Amino acid sequence: MDRRVRKEAKQLLRETRRVLRRYAYKIPDEVRQDVRHTSAALETAVREEDRDKTREELYRLDALTDRHLSFARKSTMREYAESIGIAVLIALFLRAFVVEAFKIPSGSMIPTMEIGDHIFVNKFIYGVRIPYTTTKFFAWRSPERSEVIVFINPCEPDKDFIKRIVAVENDTVEVRCGHVYINGEQIPEVHRDMSCQYWDYNEDRPNRPWSFGEYSCYEESVNGNTYSTIYSRLRPDLMERAQRNPTAAYSTTLRERDFPGSHVPTCMDANRRPRDDMEPKGVIEPSRPENESYDGPCAPTRRYVVPEGHVFVMGDNRENSSDSRQWGPVPVDNIKGKALFIWWSSKPDEQGGIAWDRIGDVVD
Repeated sequence: MDRRVRKEAKQLLRETRRVLRRYAYKIPDEVRQDVRHTSAALETAVREEDRDKTREELYRLDALTDRHLSFARKSTMREYAESIGIAVLIALFLRAFVVEAFKIPSGSMIPTMEIGDHIFVNKFIYGVRIPYTTTKFFAWRSPERSEVIVFINPCEPDKDFIKRIVAVENDTVEVRCGHVYINGEQIPEVHRDMSCQYWDYNEDRPNRPWSFGEYSCYEESVNGNTYSTIYSRLRPDLMERAQRNPTAAYSTTLRERDFPGSHVPTCMDANRRPRDDMEPKGVIEPSRPENESYDGPCAPTRRYVVPEGHVFVMGDNRENSSDSRQWGPVPVDNIKGKALFIWWSSKPDEQGGIAWDRIGDVVD
């Protein structure tokens, strides 16, 4: 039997059953019986693969529905519109509660994510979030250290940022001599002796926003997850120099944010403090120098305590990232989701265009 005829017959049978079920109260009994009898005959013809009988019953049922059920039949335009509408609703539901796509606009997460990367984000792992609010429910688990998250910036609520979680609530954070310490323990890092070159974008230089630079690459390990970070290409030499002369004024030779300072970082420090959020979050407390075996500029002095319901985030591009070192912690309610993988990556033609080798990379 002609496959097209079989398809039309099945489609008409589905439509006829739908109309009879939905509009039974409007259809006279004799018409309903006639339609059912013809539908049964068409089903039998299709099942027996009788091509001539199928065509005959198909034309008969089509004429019958046109004559008596035209008020409920769908036009081709309406069928397409309904199909498109359903597809759009499903896409909106998935985007709101399951997975959403984001584009990386800056170089703060180089090398994990580069400018021009497009990623998918898991939006339900930390709880289903009501769109356009910070209200969540059905949380599967809490955010964990080393995870890359997309969140509403607490200082600029109209912008989404992407950073890596360094510490969670009640953790203590210190940055001393270019090293990050969590709860008094330095995050393990290994210098990768290799060429480390990336394109970065600086919107503050409209004439020459793109720059190509060489960096020093490191691998950090947290919670069994290993990821890469970058610093100034001079960092390894400066680290070695500081080890030879631990009393040197280390912070004057290496560009870094000596977090924490003497006060809790807030949006005020980034000149973007909203008027309805004037209270600093978290506290600064003295470190415990008795646990350390050395003195000098790298000795512990003060540490920051992450408040409950917040996480402390940093960019993997450690010396070129606007993050919690500047404006404080991120409320867990502001987190939109966890980064999954890169589904598309493209750059200007002079930088190589489409980066096929990055498509499909999982975000660690």
